[in-house]
Amino acid sequence: MDVRSKVYHYQTKVTWTEHRKGTMSCEGKPDVEVATPPEFKGHEGIWSPEDLFVASANICLMTTFLAVAERAGLAFSAYESTAEGRLELVEGKFQFTAIVIKPTITLESETDAAKARELIEKAEAHCLISNSMKATVTLEPVIR
Repeated sequence: MDVRSKVYHYQTKVTWTEHRKGTMSCEGKPDVEVATPPEFKGHEGIWSPEDLFVASANICLMTTFLAVAERAGLAFSAYESTAEGRLELVEGKFQFTAIVIKPTITLESETDAAKARELIEKAEAHCLISNSMKATVTLEPVIR
């Protein structure tokens, strides 16, 4: 069996615009306005690194689930999830200590509930973002 190491690179750019705001960009994708969050003398209504950190775990779980569900042939009609990160002062430094992700998966057949739970847990175990984070990522799925 030929196993090759795979390495991928992702590049983003952040440009300061004014006050505690900037623009995040990536070639071929729409720009996103970013800022310091209000808790740290920043701006309301603008994506912060803290928002994006939690969103990264949430998005990665969804996209990983979509891939494993497709391979397993799971029939579902809806997926949505919320995620909440806990940011705490630990030994004099702020860090995320936990992220709770609550996906809701609506199935086409209730007989697939065990399979759906197994697949969402597999997705969480293989989510490259959560695997890269120091914070504990907790999964709390709802299967309908």
